[in-house]
Amino acid sequence: MIKGTILKNISNQYIVLFEDGTKQLCVAMGKLRQDRKPLVGDHVWVDEFDHQFGIQKIEERKNYLIRPAIANVDQAVIVMSSKDPDFSTVLIDRLIFQIVMANITPVLCVSKMDLVSADDPIHEAIEDYRRSGYEVYVTGHDFDENELVECFNDKISVLTGQSGAGKSSLLNRINPEFELNTQEISKALGRGKHTTRHCELYAVGSGWVADTPGFSSLDFSKMDLLELSHRLPDFKDAAMHCRYRDCVHLNEPGCEVKQGVENQRISAIRYQNYVDVAALIKQGRRR
Repeated sequence: MIKGTILKNISNQYIVLFEDGTKQLCVAMGKLRQDRKPLVGDHVWVDEFDHQFGIQKIEERKNYLIRPAIANVDQAVIVMSSKDPDFSTVLIDRLIFQIVMANITPVLCVSKMDLVSADDPIHEAIEDYRRSGYEVYVTGHDFDENELVECFNDKISVLTGQSGAGKSSLLNRINPEFELNTQEISKALGRGKHTTRHCELYAVGSGWVADTPGFSSLDFSKMDLLELSHRLPDFKDAAMHCRYRDCVHLNEPGCEVKQGVENQRISAIRYQNYVDVAALIKQGRRR
């Protein structure tokens, strides 16, 4: 058998990249069709028979997403525009919460920075993310695409964020051969329309990027609050020193996370957005 990685799913047929660099159209064999459907990003073993290539085995996944349907994701790049549509720390943070709960590293890319002035509050918001340890890229007319390409090297990445923020345009700018569809922002609605119709991995540097509609459903009703409180990068170091192991950093005494917010070691913006999401999680439990 030959080992490879699924790059694209087309009507239950799969484009698989083999380790020698060749690609082949494959089908899922036997119980894989019923028990464990292959996903883009899966590392698979393929066998050839009767001039047809069949996926016989899927290696264990380190993670997977339902929408987009993709496995083994290393990082999610949140593409957020500075304007049209407007920059939103609330949306960014809610995406971060979803991403870290999927065991994926969040990265932030702020587009259209040429549209804002030097004294715009967005600059402080960006620095707030950087101080919190997040990797942040900004794009505009003078953006060096090679800087972002390095971010994708040796990783499987997904793009997510606002509709109309320029996810497909960003990939087109990195490599025009992608020829991904882009659309003008709907002026009437003040937001973009999804231009991506399927999940596919595109080569960027030595890595792979999926241009997808992303985390379209931000439903927190079934999220585990304790798990989120331990996974959020902003809280991890301080949370180790909370008085109680099951501290969720809301009303508990001896909470080092709340102390960190008061001492400005932890972002007050991120903490407030966490408190708001914690309320949504609690509401979901009561339903």
